[in-house]
Amino acid sequence: MSNGLRAEIKAVAARLQQAFEDAGAVMREPDSLQPAEVLLDLYGEDIRARAYITHDPVLGEQMLRPDFTVPIVQMHMAEGAEPARYTYNGSVWRKQLAGSARGPENTQVGFELFDRTNPAAADAEVFSLFNGLLDEWRGFGAIAVATGDIGILQAAVRGLKTTDRRKAALLRHLWRPARFRQLLDRFGGRAPVPEGREALVAAAAQTSSETLVREAGPLVGLRTVEEIAARIVDLAEDLAEPPISAGEYEMLGQILSLKSGSVAALDSLRTLQSEMPVLKAAVDRMATRLDALSAKGIDVENLPFEGKFGLTAMEYYDGFVFGFYAEGRPDLPTLASGGRYDALTRVLGQGRSIPAVGGVFHPEALVALSGGVE
Repeated sequence: MSNGLRAEIKAVAARLQQAFEDAGAVMREPDSLQPAEVLLDLYGEDIRARAYITHDPVLGEQMLRPDFTVPIVQMHMAEGAEPARYTYNGSVWRKQLAGSARGPENTQVGFELFDRTNPAAADAEVFSLFNGLLDEWRGFGAIAVATGDIGILQAAVRGLKTTDRRKAALLRHLWRPARFRQLLDRFGGRAPVPEGREALVAAAAQTSSETLVREAGPLVGLRTVEEIAARIVDLAEDLAEPPISAGEYEMLGQILSLKSGSVAALDSLRTLQSEMPVLKAAVDRMATRLDALSAKGIDVENLPFEGKFGLTAMEYYDGFVFGFYAEGRPDLPTLASGGRYDALTRVLGQGRSIPAVGGVFHPEALVALSGGVE
């Protein structure tokens, strides 16, 4: 990267940071190295494929921060002030796929709002703030917007008339759409059981799960005999369960395929709610949020809504999500994105929680959109 381009990126980042400070945010600068244990506990071992991890002889396993939200939440929950607004400006590090135009180090400038008084108004404030700040770049090309609500899909999964184990598996894989669909098809009786599973369960029924494991030979990996045997018991119980009903399967599919203006999407979700009452609270929150967005001058009639939007983002979002993209520029990453992550504050709050919503800009993408210095 040339010095001129780097300077332009920093200038854009500084302007965005100042705009967030003007909106009442306090600047925070989390350490570049974060304890790996926290992120591994949150996201599982999958994050190792995306993050840079090192080992410190004193601090143990450390991770170059893959984003700012987790350390900001930790900082907020430790300090305890509320309501609170924060901004940040600095580098994040993530491994990129082969052929990606992005490098492993990128700049993020963000805004996080912690406020329990009116979550819908907070969602609308953050979205409208980001939408307004992008006016500076709309002269360089059309900017598309996408919104969604992960809380609606979570509510639908939790309301399924199936086992808690199946619901937990579906919720765990919400952010892996292909895997989620595979599980949904299998639990719904639309896909075959993985090869060998029925034979394994049948073999265990002839003796015992533990005996079967011990007779299979030396253990490979970290799981104990007891853990593997318990997993076989779980598989047997799952095979004995009836499939998710055709009606519930179809309703989940309708939510995932929903794509329209937000008002029309709300009407569709109200119709689904009559068949799946567990959706009511989440759909009511969406209706309240649309009212708050309208009060901020957002044209909610034409605001795009997608049932599956946000399912490939970091796994902490659990409500309203949004993203802004440069139309006709598939070479550029997301210009800005964000959403609500109430559950993350419960996980990191050590018994405390507070509703929270935020978002992040990607200055490199904004500079590229405007034809920045080469």
